[in-house]
Amino acid sequence: ILPYVEARHREAFAAKTVKKNALVEWTAKAQALHDDPEFRAGDEANLLLRKNFQAMGSFRNADRPKALDMLGFTSQLVFTTAALGNYGLEEMGEVELAVAGARAHNRMMTDFCAVDRRLLATGYVTLVDLDRAADIAREAIELGCKGLIIPSRHPPHHSPSHSGLDPLWAVAQEAGVPILFHVGGEEKMHEAYLENGGPRVLDFHGGAENFTSLTFMSIPLSVWQTLSALVIDGVFDRFPNLKFGAIELGASWLPSLMRFMDSGAAAFGKEERLQKLTGKPSEILRRQLRVTPYPHEDTAWIIANSGPEMCLFSSDFPHVEGGRNPLKRFNDALEGCSEAAKRGFYRDNFIDLMGKGLDPSLRDHPALMAAE
Repeated sequence: ILPYVEARHREAFAAKTVKKNALVEWTAKAQALHDDPEFRAGDEANLLLRKNFQAMGSFRNADRPKALDMLGFTSQLVFTTAALGNYGLEEMGEVELAVAGARAHNRMMTDFCAVDRRLLATGYVTLVDLDRAADIAREAIELGCKGLIIPSRHPPHHSPSHSGLDPLWAVAQEAGVPILFHVGGEEKMHEAYLENGGPRVLDFHGGAENFTSLTFMSIPLSVWQTLSALVIDGVFDRFPNLKFGAIELGASWLPSLMRFMDSGAAAFGKEERLQKLTGKPSEILRRQLRVTPYPHEDTAWIIANSGPEMCLFSSDFPHVEGGRNPLKRFNDALEGCSEAAKRGFYRDNFIDLMGKGLDPSLRDHPALMAAE
């Protein structure tokens, strides 16, 4: 990301994010691997077996369209990895660098995706500066971003539902692009929970980043609170045509959130802000929120207990979490669901989420259109 940071911020940005930029050694090895003809000969056979930097198109944008062709996807939202937490700058209180990092991310992302219009760039908007959030969003959209990422954790000093962010929501709604949450932007499990008297459990990558069965449990906690604030404080209602997507945060929590919010609204029904809502919180969420389950979750149960319009497919390519065959796993999980529910999961709900951010010509795969 450093080449995309404005020159006046580059030195300070590099100094503050030095630990976060420890990917240099990994990327050097990955580049050498992808320059090896013998390794590249196995691209197609290993498309869903190679993960992270080993995967085709993971960092070389010229390779990504071919990967998309092999996957058989009509289009794909593209997210960053390292920058999803904005390098910790927001928690550090480095407002200027946080803004610079967000803007650099958006230049980097649109540059990567410019190689093929099927690659839908996502732009990051930091919420730490109420006055500049809308400008960051506007610039991202002008650059070509088709969705706007915000962290699922709250900014250090105010709620994501703060009225000062209304200009941001207005920009997104007017442009017809969704607000997106993605794993990596949540508040992590407190370190104290990991001190259990025994040895540290290595994460499923085999390293010390500590993404384990325990820390996995904290993934939906931030988005649960943020969505609650956005609904209860009226943001969803003030911008009823604005769609929100929770991507790679799982979805088993969704039915519980909907019912828990309804129970809270019933218990605190005398609050003026609740009386102003246009419906039950669950109804408002059903209208505007879309969520991607993990392949290992009981997707049919989630759909049955939330709504057929709320869940959508995600491959998580090229990350490990997507598994070796996400299509098969989701097809198996959807067995017994109606054809309409399956069509919603694989197609219609994504189109609804993306709004104007998805060109109509990208709604259906060319092979399907040719067969009609």
